[in-house]
Amino acid sequence: MRTKFFFLLAFLPALLCAQVPRDKIFNSPLTEAKRRRFEAICAVMAAHPVARGDFVQTKTISRLGRTLVSRGVFTIARGEGMIWDTRSPYPSIMALGKDYLVEIAGGKKRRMDASGNMTFVRIAETMSAVFSGNIASLTANFEIYFAETERSWTLALVPKDGAIRQFAAAIIMEGESASSAVKSLRFYEQGGDTVSYELSNQTYAQTLNADEKACLSG
Repeated sequence: MRTKFFFLLAFLPALLCAQVPRDKIFNSPLTEAKRRRFEAICAVMAAHPVARGDFVQTKTISRLGRTLVSRGVFTIARGEGMIWDTRSPYPSIMALGKDYLVEIAGGKKRRMDASGNMTFVRIAETMSAVFSGNIASLTANFEIYFAETERSWTLALVPKDGAIRQFAAAIIMEGESASSAVKSLRFYEQGGDTVSYELSNQTYAQTLNADEKACLSG
C-alpha cells in the first residue's frame, strides 16, 4: 500500500510543509458581505451531478527549472468520484473514488484500496468538495478567501486539517462570474513547486456513461 499511495501523491500534489504562497487573494478573506455571492457560486457548481471537459496540467519543478505538461479530458461525478483521462504525452486513466484509486495504463487496470488510509480519504473528500462546491466541507476544513470582478471570481483555500495539509498548503481556483464554471486550479507544493490545471469546454449531465462507470467500478 505504501508504494501505491506514493503513486497517488505523484498524481495529486504532494504538499508536506509548504508555506502559504504570496498571492493577493490572501488579502481578501471571506466576509459576510461576500458570503451570498460565494454561496451562489458554490450552488451552481453543486447543481451539476456530472461535469466533463478538457484539461491541461502543468507541473512546475522550481528546483530543477523544469515544466511538465500533460493534456486530456476529465469527468467529475458528485458523490461518486472523478476521472482524469490523460491523452498526451503518455495515455493513462486515473479514477479517484472515496476510498480507492483505479489506474488504467498499457491495457492493464489496477484498483488500489485505500479505505484504511485517512490521508487518502481526506484527499478524496477535499477534491470532491472543491469541484462540487460543498460549502459545509469547505468552511469546516479550510480558511476561505474570496474575491470577484465583473468577469471572474477567485477562491483560495488554506487547510485547517492536519491530514489535508499533508498534501495541500493552499489551493487557488478561478472561474467565470457569468457561468460560475471553474476555469483553473493551482495546488502549491513544498519548496515552491506548483501543479496547475486549466479547464475548458465543460459540459454537464445527470449521470455517468457506461465507460465512466466502468472506470470507477474498479
